Amino acid sequence: MKTVLEHLSNLIRIPSPSFLSNRPIIDYAVAALAKVQWHCREMTYRDAAGIEKVNLIAAPPHQDLNDITAELALMCHTDTVPYSTDWPEALEPFVADGLLHGCGACDVKGFLACLLTSIAESDSSSLVDGLRLVLTADEEIGCVGAAHLVASGLIKPRRVIIGEPTSLYPARAGKGYCLAEVTVFGEEAHSAHPQKGRSAIYRAARFVSAIEEYSSLLAEEQHSFFSPSFTTLNIGTIQGGTAKNIIPGYCKFQLEWRPIPGQPEDTVPAAVLRIADTLRNADSGFRCNFQILRQQRGFESAASSKLVREIEAITGRAATSIPFGSEASLMSSVAEEAIVFGPGDMQTAHGSREGVPLDELDEAVKCLQSLMKKV
Repeated sequence: MKTVLEHLSNLIRIPSPSFLSNRPIIDYAVAALAKVQWHCREMTYRDAAGIEKVNLIAAPPHQDLNDITAELALMCHTDTVPYSTDWPEALEPFVADGLLHGCGACDVKGFLACLLTSIAESDSSSLVDGLRLVLTADEEIGCVGAAHLVASGLIKPRRVIIGEPTSLYPARAGKGYCLAEVTVFGEEAHSAHPQKGRSAIYRAARFVSAIEEYSSLLAEEQHSFFSPSFTTLNIGTIQGGTAKNIIPGYCKFQLEWRPIPGQPEDTVPAAVLRIADTLRNADSGFRCNFQILRQQRGFESAASSKLVREIEAITGRAATSIPFGSEASLMSSVAEEAIVFGPGDMQTAHGSREGVPLDELDEAVKCLQSLMKKV
């Protein structure tokens, strides 16, 4: 029987950035589950590049895998962000200062290793009825696998625990994640004769400045359970023009926002379109295109919910919130209670500093074993 450290080390050695198939990670999990006679069901799809991606639902022996109304689902994604070529230890896990380091150590292969260890070390006859393990693909590029899972209707758990690094604090609320691409149009001309054209970059600059002013207004709507306690907004990329001596005919930028739970879905899009109308009133030739690429709401489970109180009691840690996006935003649409929970700190993830404390791995295994047992 493999230890949690062995499972995690093996998982880190399997490269799984989102541009690759997650099949090798799924195969590893299926092999581990087969040793304890869990039943598995795979759901495959192809990404835009034609690469196979796999979601997995698994159930303990003597439980009906086809029953979609699961009592408790333990869920995590199987992909990682890309790792830098100057990080030679990305796929070579090592222990230092009480942490195991490697790509995906905390986000989120550590949680997967804890799941596989907890399952292997548990008596299947003692497990809660309606227990499911759920593994997904492509979380890092937009929770794509989870969206396929929800759309399939193959599982509707009453309670769900989504693995993400929270330092073992149960996160009962999280902000959403939204992304849009804005394209501003101009009229090309020779830069020696600027009066013959209209600069899309100048127009975009005025648009960006107005959006920056609007972002400060978002702080007026507060949700005290979060830090920062309001919907945040960011323009992360901008590009435009074709040459240094041409008045630019286009400029596009990506706008992301992380809405607090309960905020109307159209709050930011409607505000951005109002800004565009204002700019059009001042410049009759102003044209833009606003395309939403991703829109996932926040989630919030009640402080009094059974799952929140159960994890608080097991861990001795008070419930918290997370400022980053997660699959809980999607799963909360089908589950009564959703919690994000796992070993490690997200502040170390997505870079060569990534690591997960060994003591948190051991503690997470014990926590999961307690949660999986019949009351």
